[in-house]
Amino acid sequence: MQQWEWWPGERETGWARQTRSPALARNGLVAASQPLAAQAGLRILQEGGNAVDAAVAAAAVLNVVEPMMTGVGGDMFAIVYLAGEGALLGLNGSGRAPSGATADYFASRGMTHMPGGGIYSATVPGAVDGWDQLLRRAGTLTFAEVLQPAIAYAEQGFPVSEIIASQWEESAAALDADARRTWLPDGRAPRVGSVFANPAIARTLRLLAARGRDAFYQGELAEAIVARSRALGGLFTPDDLAAHTSTWVEPIHTSYRGHEVYELPPNTQGLAALQMLNVLEGYDLAALGPRSADYWHLLIEAKKLAYADLDAHLADPACVPVPTDALIAKDYANTQRARIDPQHAAGRVASGIAAGVPRPRPGAGDTVYLASADRWGNMVSFINSLYGLFGSGVGVGDTGILLHNRGALFSLDPAHPNCIAPGKRPYHTLVPAFAMRDGRPWLAFGVMGGDMQPQGHVQALVNMIDFGMNVQAAGDVARCHHFQAANVVAIEAGFEPAVLQELAARGHRLARAPGVYGGYQAIQVDAASGAYAGGSDPRKDGQAVGY
Repeated sequence: MQQWEWWPGERETGWARQTRSPALARNGLVAASQPLAAQAGLRILQEGGNAVDAAVAAAAVLNVVEPMMTGVGGDMFAIVYLAGEGALLGLNGSGRAPSGATADYFASRGMTHMPGGGIYSATVPGAVDGWDQLLRRAGTLTFAEVLQPAIAYAEQGFPVSEIIASQWEESAAALDADARRTWLPDGRAPRVGSVFANPAIARTLRLLAARGRDAFYQGELAEAIVARSRALGGLFTPDDLAAHTSTWVEPIHTSYRGHEVYELPPNTQGLAALQMLNVLEGYDLAALGPRSADYWHLLIEAKKLAYADLDAHLADPACVPVPTDALIAKDYANTQRARIDPQHAAGRVASGIAAGVPRPRPGAGDTVYLASADRWGNMVSFINSLYGLFGSGVGVGDTGILLHNRGALFSLDPAHPNCIAPGKRPYHTLVPAFAMRDGRPWLAFGVMGGDMQPQGHVQALVNMIDFGMNVQAAGDVARCHHFQAANVVAIEAGFEPAVLQELAARGHRLARAPGVYGGYQAIQVDAASGAYAGGSDPRKDGQAVGY
């Protein structure tokens, strides 16, 4: 069928090109990248569960309905605001390298860099333990109760949504034989609107519902993971899985024009968003406006500086020192700001703090981000991922588990702080975000997508704080994605030609690259009424829903 060119209709109020109004609700709201997942979280809220219960339920459904992005074989992170305690908590649910994973081991097999897929790219999956710890610390429902919506969709089937169907087909070639039996039972990806049931992952979810997280790390699922790894020549041992635990951490933060912005500390890349905000705070962005080449130039240049620091320093702080406090200090931002030439794009930049050799940058990456809020004022910023599309591509027998490929982000250079080592967590792209204003919750938000995430966080915040956009418009507006290694700026079609011409004149290498701008979800709190407003990215299939 011919694809006709068409033009969007006009809104009579708000931002003219906004795709839809924010979702507004008083009692609770969930924003996720697939409608069935958002609605599952909403049902949990309506039945008396809290925001933590809803977040885990939605994440489990996403394992079923958006399988190339997320699942029990991946990692997760969360920032949780608990209204009753007035506390903001961080959870690092990322896994660690197997006990046999050393740089020498990979070198002995002729590898000079970490493989991007296959069994050697897999680290211990942290998601299931993270879900469990969230529920134990702050949930009100059992593991079995929050997994019921996902189990139902896996057993009874669900209609495959448009963008997910496209990504499923695009990434099918990455799947190994075990995975293909689960996710391509007819030898191909399901088409849009077809109903897809997944008995394999249904059995795994039922096992988790009955026996909890121990079934994954010490029971028959752990045995299946180790057996599959051994069959492929991998390094997983029973002890690697049994020893896994998530880590409660204190979020790191900075101030930005009257707002406190929170990210999670290393091994995540969240500190880069705080660094960018510190640099940009020195400019009057509101006066420049979103249609100014000056604004976009400053944003890109601030990003280059922050990501040079990531390349040089980001690693697991339990294994090597990471100068986090120094990197997010306001004084350091002043020094970094002085490195920006307002009229010329920088080439390759080095870290502003002495470090070893830079590591290769991660690519676009694939993830799900969701946010939830409840009638008691609790809010959750939650992210879960397999990293690449379908992760490592390694399926685990008939369990429906796909192992992620997060280990691909380790370095094999012994001189680098992110060099692989037994029990070490890799450089991690996953970063949920949160913002407070006047000591009260203001925004739970995220922008999934590999190294797009910190730069996406900053663009969303600037859209709202500096440019006055509402929570939906802030995600609708065109974004850019700067790729550090290639020093190329991907830009969306919404940029005006005059802006692009000026950026090119300043030396920026511009390119059109659809699909690399991440997926935004957010929930904002109205300070006066206490009502929630949700935004969901039109680049994904999702929605924000409340009651």
